[in-house]
Amino acid sequence: MYTGRRVVHLYVGLVLYGASDGLLVGAGLGLDPWDVFHQGISERSGLSIGLVSIIVGAAVLLLWWPLRQRPGLGTVSNVFIVGLAMDGTLRLLPDVHSLGIRIPLLVAAVVLNGAATGLYITARFGPGPRDGLMTGLHRRTGRSIRLVRTGIELTVLVVGFLLGGGVGVGTVLYAVAIGPLAQYFLRVFEIPQPAREPVPVVAVPADPAVLP
Repeated sequence: MYTGRRVVHLYVGLVLYGASDGLLVGAGLGLDPWDVFHQGISERSGLSIGLVSIIVGAAVLLLWWPLRQRPGLGTVSNVFIVGLAMDGTLRLLPDVHSLGIRIPLLVAAVVLNGAATGLYITARFGPGPRDGLMTGLHRRTGRSIRLVRTGIELTVLVVGFLLGGGVGVGTVLYAVAIGPLAQYFLRVFEIPQPAREPVPVVAVPADPAVLP
């Protein structure tokens, strides 16, 4: 039951994460740093943004080898499911042009992303490839998580923008809101770990002669 709930959290969370990314793209008001990078490559290559996300995720996962990071089920699943869910959402989402629709769509996408983050992290099946890169560089360089994450995200944001990725108010909203939202939903979706059974105490006879 415990493991089954974790699996549900993992895969529902990853699907919703990809869907939220698709909604961000559909809103057209700016993306999170990694998706700015993915969209920039998509614009230059002609590949769908979801496929680019899969390719980039796989490439980032290869960087784990020199960093001695070990992927889990959640890591590998993240590479494929998020990109597929993003492309699927974009196929179903009609073109929207009115700000009266795009702004609520942006807000819904950011909130859904926070909920999805809470779901797949509480599953505890390993970090996504990009988060693993961050923690791996933190361990190898000794720099703080905040500094490493900021450096990585600024790099992909700038490169993605130069390639034609969308930067806007949505990028700022995501940066400001995703931390508090993720923290809130981590508490909402927390899965209590099963209590460990106490180790039985075996009485040892005082006289060694009676030991078996």
